[in-house]
Amino acid sequence: MTVTATSVDESDGVQPRTAPKARGARLLRRLAPAAAAALSGVLLYVSFPPRTLWWLALPAFAVFGWVLRGRNWKAALGLGYLFGLGFLLPLLVWTGVEVGSGPWLALATIEAVFVALAGVGIAAVSRLPGWPVWAAAVWIAGEAVRARVPFHGFPWGKIAFGQADGVFLPLAAVGGTPVLGFAVVLCGFGLCDVVRLVAEGRRTRAVRRGAAAVALLGVAVPVVGALAARPLVSDQAEDGTATVAVIQGNVPRAGLDFNSQRRAVLDYHARETERLAAEVEAGKVARPDFVLWPENSSDIDPFANPDAYAVIDSAAKAIGAPISVGGVVERDGKLLNEQILWDPDRGPVDTYDKRQIQPFGEYLPLRSLLDAINKNWTSMVRQDFSRGSEPGVFTLDGVRVGLATCYEAAFDWAVRDTVTDGAQMISVPSNNATFDRSEMTYQQLAMSRIRAVEHSRTVTVPVTSGVSAIILPDGAITQKTGMFVADSLVQEVPLRSSQTPATRLGILPEIALVLVAAGGLGWAVGAGARGRRAGDV
Repeated sequence: MTVTATSVDESDGVQPRTAPKARGARLLRRLAPAAAAALSGVLLYVSFPPRTLWWLALPAFAVFGWVLRGRNWKAALGLGYLFGLGFLLPLLVWTGVEVGSGPWLALATIEAVFVALAGVGIAAVSRLPGWPVWAAAVWIAGEAVRARVPFHGFPWGKIAFGQADGVFLPLAAVGGTPVLGFAVVLCGFGLCDVVRLVAEGRRTRAVRRGAAAVALLGVAVPVVGALAARPLVSDQAEDGTATVAVIQGNVPRAGLDFNSQRRAVLDYHARETERLAAEVEAGKVARPDFVLWPENSSDIDPFANPDAYAVIDSAAKAIGAPISVGGVVERDGKLLNEQILWDPDRGPVDTYDKRQIQPFGEYLPLRSLLDAINKNWTSMVRQDFSRGSEPGVFTLDGVRVGLATCYEAAFDWAVRDTVTDGAQMISVPSNNATFDRSEMTYQQLAMSRIRAVEHSRTVTVPVTSGVSAIILPDGAITQKTGMFVADSLVQEVPLRSSQTPATRLGILPEIALVLVAAGGLGWAVGAGARGRRAGDV
């Protein structure tokens, strides 16, 4: 008699030969969602600048929706965390360029917790009718929390910031970054639902028309909405034009060590301004109405150091126009990251103190704890900067210029209130020399493009080491510099005073989406509770 492998009595402790294959298949089924979650997070990262692959955000969220749908909270928490790590670890690698991998890994792993919690919420609403709407609102609610806590928030990585080249960009003028991000995420989850329903229809030979219609609307409505919003995007002048000069003086060397060369940085920016002045006198370049220097262009306090005062004053007189100078000053015992309005005739006449200062860069939370862990970290931030309290709007040769210094460009409120305070254009003076040639500078430049469309304003980006740029109100970059070169940009730009719906509405669209998320979560929790009670009967 022939005995097959599967006829062996399993009670004798001998497993069938097919058992290892079965175990392997089960292991693969368990690992597939985890791998898909992590890889879809990486795909979302690839959709961000400096690449222009904005559309990859849609399949990233489609896959993320697929792995979360119907999961219990524990599985959703783990899968959401893997998605967050896949996205944030490569996105934020620039934070460790000069200080090592410790702070980078700590930041990414903490921020991924917010993504994990959003994953739990998305899984909870995934069985509701029209779940892509509820799920997209939950994601934006997660971004809203992440932009506020801990340490006053860290909005880097908002989905909107990866869409500067995308078809959804006009929606920034409708409701700012929350509405733009919601549209992208909704379209991705809608795509997931369309694919799911098609697969289900092929398997069952039946089509649920209502569900299919909702899924298709989840994909179509964001696209149609973006097309309908295009008239809100304009680069036409409303208040005339101004000729602006953006100065990039460069730094002696990249990294944290550039701070030891503070006088050289100041001299470089003065020298580039004087070089531009010579070109103006020679008739090669139009005379600017005003000049914009970057953040940290004078880390020597000109109010306390006569030589720094003289260098800046000489540059202003040479160009014959007011300059907005980025300085580090100490006043009344406070250290301030300050923009100084320098008139060629009257000297310093106005100041703006940065309000959204960077944790672990400009001030050190938990200083005593960190000092016990690693004194090298605390030595990098010897004295904490203080926060300003008022919006920064300089009047430069009759033009109202709003100021959002570097990190502030990531915060909706820090840009918006310059416009509501009367800014006809916006400047984002920055210092990216600390981060060498990393992707950070391109990520930040994309933020400024989003802000240009959001508020329909020209945005200038003067940076110590690049990339400096001039951005029109439609988000288009008309001029930009290279990195780690001395250069200047001069251009006549449109001035505008009308306010977009996003500017007028402010935080209201974000509040509305948070309420939608709360409504969906409440519905899901209530439905789950009713289901459990029915099962107990």
